[in-house]
Amino acid sequence: MKLTNKEFIKNIEKKYTFEKKPSVAVAVSGGPDSMSLLFLVNAFIKYKKGNLIALIVDHRIRKNSKEEAKFISSYFGKNNINSQILTVNKDKVSKKSMNEARNNRYNLLTDFCIKNNILHLFIAHHKDDNLETFLNRKIAGSDFYGLKSMSELSFYNRVNIIRPLLNFSKQMLLDYNKKNEIEYINDPSNFNLDYTRPTIRNFLKKSDQKIIKEINKDFESILFYYPYFIQMIFEILLKNIVKIDSKKIIVGLDNMKHLNEITAENIIRRIYQFLFYQSNAPRSKKIRILINEIKKLNFKYFNIKGMIVKKNDDFLTFSR
Repeated sequence: MKLTNKEFIKNIEKKYTFEKKPSVAVAVSGGPDSMSLLFLVNAFIKYKKGNLIALIVDHRIRKNSKEEAKFISSYFGKNNINSQILTVNKDKVSKKSMNEARNNRYNLLTDFCIKNNILHLFIAHHKDDNLETFLNRKIAGSDFYGLKSMSELSFYNRVNIIRPLLNFSKQMLLDYNKKNEIEYINDPSNFNLDYTRPTIRNFLKKSDQKIIKEINKDFESILFYYPYFIQMIFEILLKNIVKIDSKKIIVGLDNMKHLNEITAENIIRRIYQFLFYQSNAPRSKKIRILINEIKKLNFKYFNIKGMIVKKNDDFLTFSR
């Protein structure tokens, strides 16, 4: 299957719902992945008669990040695409880690979207990225929820995050750029083996097709069974809810304390996501501390990323 503007528009209209003449943003690093996404979304927006803005984040990690951002913005101007450079505050750059850069980037991008009434933010993660995420999380010991890796549609800071390229490989994006003569830059951190993800990428690149096939089979199995797993979690949660409104959820304590750790963790994730309208839940480590406290019954009050958990007699109250 070739990646073309026509096929992309057809695919995105089938999967997602947009308002009339939608206003959307595309996160652009200047690399081949985000550049191909930008021009694909630009074709879609012209078709829908909407508005698009390319958001370029100057993350201040590399010495020449400012110059790269200006170069990309200038290139967009020549192609009649509106853009905005968002610069990370110096105070936010301390560890210079990939995780810190990711958090800074998402916060900047979604804050801009909220201030400018933009509902949809496109991100250029592709099929190869998702496989790397799967391996990364498997190495780290993630549960079923984490192994699902990235979703095509998620919610962050009240903004719809859309990843429409998760079924397309890196090579398909490179072929699209070549055919459409799209310029791009390469981020040297993508090749720095001091980071986990580039190391995994290098491993996949050097592995034979038999190993790659087995990894893909393993990942596809997770994707197949994940909806059934989530359905089970919701059914267990619904059976144990005593009261629910927009600010709190009350569940029975007795059943919660007897659930296994994986099930209890995912139920707490779903409760958090409901109360805070976010796809990003607290880290597993913090949730497991709470689960341990629930099982020991020796707490009355617990704060987990802004969600207050109280034990009252035979009930647990989760509130914001």
